Amino acid sequence: MNILVTGSNGQLGSEIQLQVPLHKGWHFFFTDVEELDITKPEDIRTFIRKNNINFIINCAAFTAVDKAESQEELCDLLNHKAPGFLAEAIQEAGGSLIHISTDYVFDGTNHTPYKENVPTCPNSVYGHTKLKGEQAVTAACPSAVIIRTAWLYSIFGNNFVKTMIRLGKEKEELGVIFDQIGTPTYAADLAKVILEIIKKSPIPGIYHFSNEGVCSWYDFTKTIHRLSGINDCRIKPLHTEEYPTPAKRPHYSVLDKTKIKKTFDIDIPWWEESLKICIDKLKK
Repeated sequence: MNILVTGSNGQLGSEIQLQVPLHKGWHFFFTDVEELDITKPEDIRTFIRKNNINFIINCAAFTAVDKAESQEELCDLLNHKAPGFLAEAIQEAGGSLIHISTDYVFDGTNHTPYKENVPTCPNSVYGHTKLKGEQAVTAACPSAVIIRTAWLYSIFGNNFVKTMIRLGKEKEELGVIFDQIGTPTYAADLAKVILEIIKKSPIPGIYHFSNEGVCSWYDFTKTIHRLSGINDCRIKPLHTEEYPTPAKRPHYSVLDKTKIKKTFDIDIPWWEESLKICIDKLKK
């Protein structure tokens, strides 16, 4: 099998690269914008034909949530139009894809974990463009799998975990939001699940994936510092209103993972367990 991974230098793409030795007989093509511009449909088709691609894992996205509010055109190109181009091209080639989406397609007014069939209602440019991307992928490639995830972190790139570790070492006090509730996702866990889905033969549809459990950004930060051995930084809980941002965040975006667990028979680690694994790696 020949698998194209777009956005391969990001957190998720980098974690997928670490999984390659475990999948003998699969040939991976890891690309970023330098190797393949996914905003150009003909470039995508040429790449697929040249390399006989059977499957695409689309990790590429515009993920700067606040910047998206002032860069709507670019955000829409990368999060909406480009996934549609990929889906059209792989459908024409007789293949399929897994596309990564987000909890930001919901407005966060729920008080119970979001199932896949709950009506979407994004309240940010980022969320709107990701939802349109889902719709474009589904329309162009009926065999596609869409995985919504949340609060992604890893040993790679810039993310909340690494930022809180750095700030915890630099500052005596940190203010962190306590009234936004969700679940962190260790990118390594998501990478394993994506490849497991391909191995088991993908069943089309939308699925939710994060680690197990629930926390606030405040809880998350306290745990990050505890596991990192940071004891000299006081963490102050903040209301969302005390920390205004250009883009609105969902107040509650816990994802119900029943469907993905039952469909593909997978076990999902608790968020604290995976966080400890990540932090132990960062310590090395």
